[in-house]
Amino acid sequence: MGFINNPIYVLTVLSLVVILGIYVGKTKLGKHLGAALLIIIFTALLANLKVIPSASTSIPLYDGIFTYVAPISIFYLLLNINLSSIKRAGIPMIGLFILGSFATALGILVSWYLLSPENTLGEDGKIIAGMLTGTYTGGSVNFNAIALEYGFQKKGALYAGTIAVDNVITTLWIIVTLAFPIFLSRFWPSKTRIKRPRENEEFIEDESINLTSLMWLVFLGLGAYFVSDELKRYVPQVPSIITISTLGILLAQTTFVSKLKGSHNLGLYLVFLFLAVIGAYCELTAVIDLKDLGLTLFWFAGFSVVVHGVITILVGGFIYRDWEMIAIVSQANVGGSSTAIALAESFNRKELIVPAILVGSLGNALGTYLGFLVIYIL
Repeated sequence: MGFINNPIYVLTVLSLVVILGIYVGKTKLGKHLGAALLIIIFTALLANLKVIPSASTSIPLYDGIFTYVAPISIFYLLLNINLSSIKRAGIPMIGLFILGSFATALGILVSWYLLSPENTLGEDGKIIAGMLTGTYTGGSVNFNAIALEYGFQKKGALYAGTIAVDNVITTLWIIVTLAFPIFLSRFWPSKTRIKRPRENEEFIEDESINLTSLMWLVFLGLGAYFVSDELKRYVPQVPSIITISTLGILLAQTTFVSKLKGSHNLGLYLVFLFLAVIGAYCELTAVIDLKDLGLTLFWFAGFSVVVHGVITILVGGFIYRDWEMIAIVSQANVGGSSTAIALAESFNRKELIVPAILVGSLGNALGTYLGFLVIYIL
């Protein structure tokens, strides 16, 4: 299929997957899974069946969705934020996130001593352990910061293999964090009453979008992205996600912007496109092609994340027992703020969107330090 790399074809398929995810999510079985989880599963299947490009055959369209669509979708979702609801969630989430960060480091260490990945990876295993600690605390920024320090990016196949495994584990963990709140709430009810949207409510609450609202939303979204991108050039210490989020929150408090219709559905649709690409990056064949090396990396990273999850869920369950909040915090660790925000939106927990951004930024600050600490210990 020569057209598989055609961006219009791929975007058409991704758009169709979003449609399927939403419609299947309304069925009796689909309601238990949710549109977000279904979209990830569908695109993962299509990518592994070579219907659309995957991580190893990534096209510029995917980079564009990660670079532009994800932050702009967050901006639109924040235009519905009520600041008073954030205070209640902030401190518990920060506490859980710090716990989850150290649980990640502990998971790497436990996995190292139980699975002995150095037998296959050699001395590179310690660096990989630090890189994985960094990325499962903060994200790819920390992953690459540690890789650059040791020149690991020059080790082509091993570096690419580690990224492939990281993509697969991250996608699988999104699926886990979307699913376990539903499962655990049946056996160990949440202390926090979970407000579930009525059928189709999340897709119709601001359906009356008009041309005036649309033209202003497009202008504000693009303008906010431009400002955040420019500020990062002059003040690189300030993450662009913080700037665009701050702009969204401030604008949401104005009367003019609060009256604009359609920001929620527009943001939600863009989030679904972003999640579709996340699913496409779940390339199981890339891990299998690495053979023993890939399997070692997969079990090492996977078991580390499982340890992180068990500790975070158990401790969080005994202290707060808000399964959706725990899932969002864990996702902020493993996948970063963008996927954590997608989870908050999928759970209809708008009050957790801003705390998810904040703890995601905290992860960027902690990740590199914890990564180097793990290397030093090993």
